Amino acid sequence: MSFNLDEVRFLSEHNAELASLDLDLSKASQLKDLEKLKAAYGDYARCAMELLTARRGGKLPETWLMDADSAQQATPLSVACYRSEFLRQRGMRTVHDVTCSIGTEGYGTSLDYFGSDIDASRLAMARHNLASNALFQADALTTTTTADVIIADPARRKAGRRISRPEDLLPPLPDLIAAHRDAHLAIKCAPGLDFSDWDGLVTVSSVNGAVKESCLYTPGLGTGRHAVMIQGETVDVLTDEEQNLPEAGDIGTFLIDPDGAVVRAGLVQHYAAREGLWQIDPRIAYLTGERIPQGTSGFPFIEKVPLKRLKSVLKAYDAGSLEILVRGVDVDPDQLRKQMKLKGTRPFAVIITRIGSQGIALLCQPRVLSSEENYAI
Repeated sequence: MSFNLDEVRFLSEHNAELASLDLDLSKASQLKDLEKLKAAYGDYARCAMELLTARRGGKLPETWLMDADSAQQATPLSVACYRSEFLRQRGMRTVHDVTCSIGTEGYGTSLDYFGSDIDASRLAMARHNLASNALFQADALTTTTTADVIIADPARRKAGRRISRPEDLLPPLPDLIAAHRDAHLAIKCAPGLDFSDWDGLVTVSSVNGAVKESCLYTPGLGTGRHAVMIQGETVDVLTDEEQNLPEAGDIGTFLIDPDGAVVRAGLVQHYAAREGLWQIDPRIAYLTGERIPQGTSGFPFIEKVPLKRLKSVLKAYDAGSLEILVRGVDVDPDQLRKQMKLKGTRPFAVIITRIGSQGIALLCQPRVLSSEENYAI
């Protein structure tokens, strides 16, 4: 639940005090914690509870003001920092975030940052979080700036449901483009939307293997497709410039499930070419080869198993636990694990997928990290 302006003022004034409170903030302690807050802060207990709960995710600086929705929707700071550097390298000096919310795009940026939002309470939180006065209230569809580039993050959900079409975003993607047609644009979107007709650059970003967002850049900022993979302080950018893309082939020593950003960006073959790998099927994103790319993980391959024989084969191998990956086949991993009725002692992994027209189980040893032994060609 969002805050009103009076609640934002209260939270800002009592920020240090709230941060020092000794509360469990677990599901089991929720009622007890709320009673403590009511005794100390009366009618402000609810907003205090929401702030402290939202901070537990650790996604944003612990001194920031946020409610549950804004914390969940906020761009990871590492993604925002990458975007800032990306824009700086393309000659941008000033940026206007027209849906600034609580201010993540302005955190640590090297650009001259201006933010606006139609929501007054989120704008007040952004002013606290960024300690900036370069923030003002405005509709994202109004022209209020002459900045070099405009960033927008239209809402991706409506009535609790995820939006699947760009024209249904809030505000709609065509309206954003029309309102700022003379500016460079960077529009953040859900990674699952279809942007095959976008003629500018599309980047898909992941953080520690989890896909976070797509960003659409107008052609003046770039073209093509990029996968941006962020692991801690390391940023790996894969582009679609790779040539001599490999054909699918037989399964090698290892099976690799590429980062979700690579898959969402449609760059599986490009990643394979860069890393000396190949696909097991031209329509499936699993890769194989004689090495595991540095900084990633993979599965030592054992054998192909028909789905109908998987249970008996696992029993023969004395399988006691199983990591299950599924792609291209309608199989529920949790249901499959129950059906296997594992009673053995050894761990395994199984990849359920499709090679050609056949559904198949690929039995593997447990997941391993890249090392000198399996990284070297």
